[in-house]
Amino acid sequence: MAGIMDSIRNLFGGKSASSPPQAANEPDTYKDCLIYSEPMAEGGQWRLAGRIVKGDGEAAKEHKFIRADIFSNRDDVEAAAFRKARQIIDEQGDALFSGR
Repeated sequence: MAGIMDSIRNLFGGKSASSPPQAANEPDTYKDCLIYSEPMAEGGQWRLAGRIVKGDGEAAKEHKFIRADIFSNRDDVEAAAFRKARQIIDEQGDALFSGR
């Protein structure tokens, strides 16, 4: 039952002790943004997650994303995170950092 609750908590943004974000690889640069792939280990697989950062220092704005997509291979999930982040940037532009 705990595994089910952890999965539900993760889907709604909760943290689970069993799935901390993994160390990010080198960021990808796209349209003045840095994209970090930060897949989350989950049950022997990887959940798609990452960060989009625009600007430097205290002026930097950040958007984190976690998706339901699960991958068995870390390289595949990292590539998918970069693709998803570029799609998010293309669709939302600077509104991504507006703080809604």
